[in-house]
Amino acid sequence: MKYKKIFLTAAVMAGSITMMAQTLATDYKGSGNNNPISSNIFCADPTGLEYNGRLYVYGSNDHQEFMANGKKGDNTYGNIKSIVVFSTADMVNWTFHGTIDTKKICSGWVTNPWYKGYGVSWAPSVTWRTNPETGEDEFFLYFCNSSHGVGVLKANSPIGPFKSPNQELMIHYDTPGANPQGTNANFDPGVTIDDNGVGWISFGGLGPSEIMPEAARIIKLKPSMTEVDGSAVKIHAPYHFEANELNVIGGKYVYTYCSNWANRDNNQWNAYKSEHNISVSAPGGGTMCYMVSDNPLDPDSWVYRDFYGPGVGGNNHSHLQKFQGKYYHLYHNHGDILLNAMKKEGEVDASAGDYRSICVNQTTVNETTATISRVTQNSEGVKQIKKLNPYEWQEAETMASCRGVGYEDYTNIKKNTRINTLGNDASINMQVKLKAGSWINVRGINYGTTGASKFTLRAKGMGKMELRNGSSPRTKVTTIEFSSTEMEEQTFDIPEGKLKGGKENLYFVVTDATDFYVDAWQFTEAQPDGIVETVSSPTVQRRHYDLSGRRLSDVGQHHGIVVEQYIDGNGVTHHRKRVSGN
Repeated sequence: MKYKKIFLTAAVMAGSITMMAQTLATDYKGSGNNNPISSNIFCADPTGLEYNGRLYVYGSNDHQEFMANGKKGDNTYGNIKSIVVFSTADMVNWTFHGTIDTKKICSGWVTNPWYKGYGVSWAPSVTWRTNPETGEDEFFLYFCNSSHGVGVLKANSPIGPFKSPNQELMIHYDTPGANPQGTNANFDPGVTIDDNGVGWISFGGLGPSEIMPEAARIIKLKPSMTEVDGSAVKIHAPYHFEANELNVIGGKYVYTYCSNWANRDNNQWNAYKSEHNISVSAPGGGTMCYMVSDNPLDPDSWVYRDFYGPGVGGNNHSHLQKFQGKYYHLYHNHGDILLNAMKKEGEVDASAGDYRSICVNQTTVNETTATISRVTQNSEGVKQIKKLNPYEWQEAETMASCRGVGYEDYTNIKKNTRINTLGNDASINMQVKLKAGSWINVRGINYGTTGASKFTLRAKGMGKMELRNGSSPRTKVTTIEFSSTEMEEQTFDIPEGKLKGGKENLYFVVTDATDFYVDAWQFTEAQPDGIVETVSSPTVQRRHYDLSGRRLSDVGQHHGIVVEQYIDGNGVTHHRKRVSGN
């Protein structure tokens, strides 16, 4: 959509009503914490990829189950039929791109036999490549359909639209070497592309609770990346449970998985260590372990190295991701941050349980030896790796934290329904819906030495919003009033020197709103000589009405909120709400 930019200044309200600075509602993440990556969406089983300077993270949509259950009860995972997508350039401010509607995309899958058809979408794994024949970038997303198989989707962008290249699961009970029907599970895929351009995928789990469950598998993929090549083979992974992922590090294949809760018998473990010539201790239950191989199809080539990720109090699932030269441990917790905070505020029923949140902490990897250091998991998360540029358009869905924010597409997941009504596009058209009392926090902004002189908001509806900076107490920079019946850009003046240098925090605090949707925002940098270029606007005709729609002949005599109607120089009619009177 092409928008026309309207240059306005924040309205000066003669004799306006004095208003106390609004106290922010509680930050569920905790002030200053960077975990979890979202403060209002439950999601789990993370995977990721780096593309064009951004880290894209995908996960199981626990929030869909949360909404379907009326924000109460346990997460049974049966209503999860879509995949969430986030991205970041700085590891602190995350953009929510919406969801990938696997239910809709896979609606044409066969249903006979039943285990080749679609049911749910859990635990995604992603990768991408530049197609050697076409030169086009291709993105492949794999997910498990409950416990009986693995499906694949394909796109030409990390946010889609994704399509199903097959009419059924890619891996199922009939796949050579896969776990047979009725035993173990063909789930939790982990994909990688090696240094020769060959694709591999691991899967499997839920074997017997013992030292060697023999439920882990790996299989080669055909050049299309959407079909398997040959037969799956076992990975003899000690205490294996689920959560398979693959990486290639220093030319070696690195397989990670979650350990089970079997009894750790010292004699058994000592015998295993002796047989495989290793010296590490047995992993605890629910920890993230890893093995290394030079030849993935040789079951005896896989060497157990150690555990690197601590347990999280329930099912564990993580992904090891290299981004901008550093390694990160993506994982989920079981609501001990977000869910408990919501319960404390009374927003969630006390019965709600096991709605998970994706978190990230940094780790160290020796690429020469393919050795992963132990990870420390905490609420603080990771440090910001680059400052956010306020002079580029920033999507409203980009934030470090928020409260009271709704996503226009996301709320199409209706309460108490088992079907996700979202479209296929995890889209660039996402926008947030804001209400009175809601706020968005963006961190680590660098305004430069001359600072910001103007603020442009692309929005729709009517809203009054304070811009605040700092940590605590937060300082009000200015108040803007936006009004438009259509999505458009409006620009407001920023008081000189208020936003300058490397301010760490910016808050958008909404004090009043009527059907207020925000798409994006951007600041304008002041000129180095202090001269701000202005844009003249033609004289416009203005009319005023009270809230019942009656026209006011003398707006100055009216006390309270009025609706102002005006026509700009392009003949477009606009409306905005403001306060009038003494």
